[in-house]
Amino acid sequence: FLKKMNVRALLVLKSKGRQGTQLRTAFSYALKQEYEGIIQIDGNNKDGLEAIPKFIKAFDEGFDYVQGSRFIEGGKAVNTPPVRYFAVRFLAAPILSLGAHFWYTDVTNGFRGYSRRYLLHPKVQPFRDLFVRYEFNMYLTVRANQLGLKTKEIPVSREYPKGKVHTKISFFKGNFDFLIS
Repeated sequence: FLKKMNVRALLVLKSKGRQGTQLRTAFSYALKQEYEGIIQIDGNNKDGLEAIPKFIKAFDEGFDYVQGSRFIEGGKAVNTPPVRYFAVRFLAAPILSLGAHFWYTDVTNGFRGYSRRYLLHPKVQPFRDLFVRYEFNMYLTVRANQLGLKTKEIPVSREYPKGKVHTKISFFKGNFDFLIS
């Protein structure tokens, strides 16, 4: 099936690790393949793929970190669970924005882009084993602005299905894990 779909590689994580380890593996592979940038998108079918050209344009304009946001003009948030909305807007976004010295509105949104220049910057070093869970994305969100790299938010859409939201982030343990990262 993968060959039929022209998939170039299947990466299999053989060590322990969670989201951060998985992303480090994929990013390392992409950089070894000499990609100039990486667009990260969650695989849960909630994100509007029409935003991909905006990420490419931002890279072409010299941006090093591009954060998708459903909460800025042109963005679209559909059926966002109230607890998640509150946690993103009033906890995660202000805390990470304070560390980044840049106001982000949607820091937990997995639709984001990284330039090769950013990921290989000597003061970033994203391929360290200490990035196992959610801290990988949070670190990369904050670090770009600390180094004076070019960053921006772009509008994206994220649509949760009506009814019960299927997520790996459980109400107590998952949210606690995220907050302590």
